[in-house]
Amino acid sequence: MKGDVNNPVLVRTRRGDLIENYHRGAYVVIDTDGDILAAAGNYQAVMYARSSLKPINVLAMLVSGAADTYAVSDQEIALACASHSGDDSHVTLVGAWLERLGLSVQDLECGIHAPMGKSANKALRASGQTPTALHNACSGKHAGFMTLAKHMGYPIKGYSHAGSPTQEMVMSVAAEILGIDKDTTPLGVDGCCIPMMGMPMIALAKGMARLANSADLRDDLRQACERVNHAVQLYPELVAGTGRFCTDVISLTAGRVLVKMGADGVFTGWIPSKKWGIALKIDDGNLKAAEAAMADLLKRLKLLPQDNLLDPWINQPLHTWTRDVVGQFESGLV
Repeated sequence: MKGDVNNPVLVRTRRGDLIENYHRGAYVVIDTDGDILAAAGNYQAVMYARSSLKPINVLAMLVSGAADTYAVSDQEIALACASHSGDDSHVTLVGAWLERLGLSVQDLECGIHAPMGKSANKALRASGQTPTALHNACSGKHAGFMTLAKHMGYPIKGYSHAGSPTQEMVMSVAAEILGIDKDTTPLGVDGCCIPMMGMPMIALAKGMARLANSADLRDDLRQACERVNHAVQLYPELVAGTGRFCTDVISLTAGRVLVKMGADGVFTGWIPSKKWGIALKIDDGNLKAAEAAMADLLKRLKLLPQDNLLDPWINQPLHTWTRDVVGQFESGLV
């Protein structure tokens, strides 16, 4: 993220008697009127949203009519927004979705990695199986891209590539929500091989606010945003997985607070009842620090039904290899 030199410490890690690490970052909370409700650090800095943008990237599939043509379920919409754990439930649902499209795991262009969920990874290894692209945390998002491609008559092969008609449509719809120019914004490639747009952090937060409150958008986008919110609220376990931050926050707040992680310390949030959008990034990309910072921010914003609800995420323990607790993460803001 450019321009992060003066960002404040959002999270510290304490080991024994010393503060061992200081995790600097920035965040901004904004409503659909453009009023900044809370901010810290350089929230104008240009950044990549990474997987935190998935709830916006799925909108192209919905506005195109592809989701209706292929009877995409709320579960599948949630998976298209997900960085899932690779549990059997996730893998089975994505596999069935591809089969309905007349496609298979071989058509996925997201690549292969071990399941993101610790228990899923352990179970897969114990079974003697090796991961496939279905276990990739982004396989649901890619199934959504292929649904769009198939509906529009675009090539399936290369659907993930920069300049492909599928990604051009995905980026155009996302840019409209974010209020950025996709043709002049910085470009990069995400870990799952799709192109991604750089954007000011405040633009990301504004986009999430529009997702939270889509009343002023054109009808097809408004309906698409409402479908995304409904799916994520209904199936938080598909957005990440058991014991993971996004699933925990959405579940514990009964869907009133919606959050999505991204790689390298990025988080977004959107609060439909408040019409708020949130963007946050930890400069050094530490995921646990980003979780702690996001939990602390939600607490400070008085968005939780009980103030201490996310304290276990703010004060995540540091362990030795023998699982003894020897320290913890803690809020860096005072």
